[in-house]
Amino acid sequence: MVGMAWLAVLMTLGPAFAYADDLAQGKALAELNCARCHAIDRTSKSEHADAPPFRTLSQRYPIDALEEAFAEGISTGHPDMPEFVATPDQIDAILDYISSLN
Repeated sequence: MVGMAWLAVLMTLGPAFAYADDLAQGKALAELNCARCHAIDRTSKSEHADAPPFRTLSQRYPIDALEEAFAEGISTGHPDMPEFVATPDQIDAILDYISSLN
């Protein structure tokens, strides 16, 4: 009986741990690829005047539109934005991270 209860608890926590891993991966990808221009947290100002803070992206664009842009390789945003191409798992992680800022 106790073993089954633990199994149920672990099955419930599994998706929560996976989501936390996605958030951590998304934040790490944003720090590596985006933070030199974009504010990637809830409070700071973007270093680049034309780079919107990540916390405002969902107000400016539907999240599903961002998914398509990441999948195709973002090459336009602000005029000097470098091209960024991500895998589907990386895209999910970045979008989960962006969504968590709201």
